[in-house]
Amino acid sequence: MKNLREERPYGSWASPLTAARVTAGALRLDQIHLDGNDVYWVEGRASEGGRYVIVRMTPDGVMSDVTPAGFNVRSRVHEYGGAAYTVDRGTIYFSNFEDQRLYRQTPGQAPEALTPKGYFYADYRVEAVHKRLIAVREDHTRGDAAPPNTIVAIQAGGAGGAGPVLVSGADFYSDPIVSPNGQSLAWIQWNHPNMPWDGTELWIAAVKADGSLGAREKIAGGPDESIFQPEWSPDGTLYFVSDRSGWWNLYRSPSTSFRAGRGPAEPVHAMAAEFGKPQWTFGMVTYAFISRDRLVATYVEDGRWRMALVDTGTGKFEPIDLHPSAAAALGAPVPLQPTESIRANPRAIYFVGGSATEATAIVRVPLDSMNAVILRSSSGERIQPEWISVPEAVTFRVVPKAAGDPRDVHAFYYPPTNPGVTAPDGERPPLLVLTHGGPTGATSDVLDPEVQFWTSRGFAVLDVNYSGSTGYGRPYRDRLKGQWGIVDVEDAVGGAEAMVAQGKADAARLMIRGGSAGGYTTLAALTFHSTFKAGASYYGISDIEVLAHDTHKFESRYLDSLIGPYPAARDLYVNRSPIHFTDRLSCPLILFQGLEDKVVPPNQSAMMAEALKKKGVKVAYVTFEGEQHGFRKAENIIRALEEELAFYRDVFGVPGSDPNC
Repeated sequence: MKNLREERPYGSWASPLTAARVTAGALRLDQIHLDGNDVYWVEGRASEGGRYVIVRMTPDGVMSDVTPAGFNVRSRVHEYGGAAYTVDRGTIYFSNFEDQRLYRQTPGQAPEALTPKGYFYADYRVEAVHKRLIAVREDHTRGDAAPPNTIVAIQAGGAGGAGPVLVSGADFYSDPIVSPNGQSLAWIQWNHPNMPWDGTELWIAAVKADGSLGAREKIAGGPDESIFQPEWSPDGTLYFVSDRSGWWNLYRSPSTSFRAGRGPAEPVHAMAAEFGKPQWTFGMVTYAFISRDRLVATYVEDGRWRMALVDTGTGKFEPIDLHPSAAAALGAPVPLQPTESIRANPRAIYFVGGSATEATAIVRVPLDSMNAVILRSSSGERIQPEWISVPEAVTFRVVPKAAGDPRDVHAFYYPPTNPGVTAPDGERPPLLVLTHGGPTGATSDVLDPEVQFWTSRGFAVLDVNYSGSTGYGRPYRDRLKGQWGIVDVEDAVGGAEAMVAQGKADAARLMIRGGSAGGYTTLAALTFHSTFKAGASYYGISDIEVLAHDTHKFESRYLDSLIGPYPAARDLYVNRSPIHFTDRLSCPLILFQGLEDKVVPPNQSAMMAEALKKKGVKVAYVTFEGEQHGFRKAENIIRALEEELAFYRDVFGVPGSDPNC
């Protein structure tokens, strides 16, 4: 039978998935809260310039915006923010991005400020006994480069100032949680040079009748143990996640009484899987209590998120299979993955998640049926199944250039997919290698419309979880210590070469793309290796030494573990900075940069562009007014995608057949 599909070279395929379409209605969904029978979450809207809005859904399915125009629910504590609001019996408390003040919004009323300017707040918990909010505060009133962090109490009933300090002395705090009886406060703290995935401490303190804190005790953690998400069970038992075994697993403290002898923490269910994640933002949660003796937990196994019910009394661990019938009802032939913000009550489980064929969404799973229901999708337009490239999980072997054992590295490979086009016989596709940010982070295979933008045009995509990524245990994560700019780059290069060896990519058309730390990996791969023929850096780091001098408090000592203490290890900073070795870079590069970026300042991209221009290397430098670290405005996301595609097609001489990209 004659093949009716048009034959066209890879990379030139026409696709209905335009940059505007994959961005249309795009939402960032996070921060689910349950309040009575109502469900709340936060939507980051590209169509509104990246504004974050609280949305409420009532039991009858009516969905409405709660945040009025002129307000943007986003915190800047630790710069990356998170946990920017909470809700208590219909009253919402939130951080407003413009002034970082805490606001209270009662039903039917305009928001009113509770705190003065100059202080940033996040990670709110309502404490009913003293009618106050417990929160993490960052003090910017003195203009310090390293603003002090504290845990404070703020009166919920009216403007009462910046709030008295309850806990201070450490460099960073998170997760201040009050026990059900109001008699204990637990929190996480850590100090430089650690990041929260390196080493943190879990503390508890007695709450006295006047609201001040009494006796204090460290429960778990230390410089080489990462504690994540402490949580009080309904009966007052303190649970937490620790990586003391080499995996972030769930534990509980056998006693929270200061008078009782305390034994070692007990593992709830030990397994070679990750029940935690790198705490880049506040409010990251991977488990939730359904009742006093039952919880639901999410975990990563082999790079994919899963869910299980846990009986806290018997220890029974029951994986939840969002079975094909439930997934099929959503139009998704593969199970959903719960990736963010899990919440639960005795009736249902809620989470942010998706699958390889279903975009990220707010999902509800009733406990009586276990059939998933999507409440809100992050994508404004549904991609038809025949246009979706479903990835293959791949593992490849990388042999270090220096001394060291060969290592296995994980990634997701997306083949070119287009129902109306086929490539000429014998042609291999161009390959776009993706390097995620962090660098302590991870990628997943949940549907990303931007990836489909590329695969539907005849590009293969390899999304790499390079050494240092999370989801594969602490030893995999620790591979990056002292080796940033070495092993991550070798893994990206090794992934591209492995795909070429397997016939899945054209060696002459290998590209690499990344943002932030992934942008640095991209620049280093292009500078210190000759495998890639073009690349795109989104707000990437070109001079690590400049970054060591010019970044915010949260990450100001991050490089100590990734490279070495500065200035003692200055030679390493210089030797791994692409800006000093532009003579080695001879392939085309396009750079994208937000001009209000405080994490990776614009001068990083500007210096690289200028150096390449002087050398005569093909370079494009695209800047965006009003954008910070990560682009949030729809028009800018669209423009960046279109310019990147046009850049690659021009570099490789590929004719385009898209009228509007």
